[in-house]
Amino acid sequence: MLTPGGRLIVSVNHPFADYLSGGPGTDYFATRQTFDEWTLGGHTALLGFWSRPLHAMTDAFTAAGFRISVISEPFPAQGAHELFPDVFADRPSGAFLCFLFFVLQAD
Repeated sequence: MLTPGGRLIVSVNHPFADYLSGGPGTDYFATRQTFDEWTLGGHTALLGFWSRPLHAMTDAFTAAGFRISVISEPFPAQGAHELFPDVFADRPSGAFLCFLFFVLQAD
């Protein structure tokens, strides 16, 4: 719960990147769950992710009483090109769809 004027910062997978990675027949406007296996520190876990279109996210935020003050598609951090050259090999501009950041204000 936020006090009036409080801020909530949310990072989500970019919905269009989810659509592109969904394969043939994927419906951008559908809400769907996918699973991915991640291994960290020798432990493997199955993580569930929900993909939904941008309007579904913004509608949910505003219906919950938030005002959206920022939607950002951030560029990679400086130095990322040197650390992960294989990721950027086919992206000369360095830009790619990855995350969306929302800054929400409680009214």
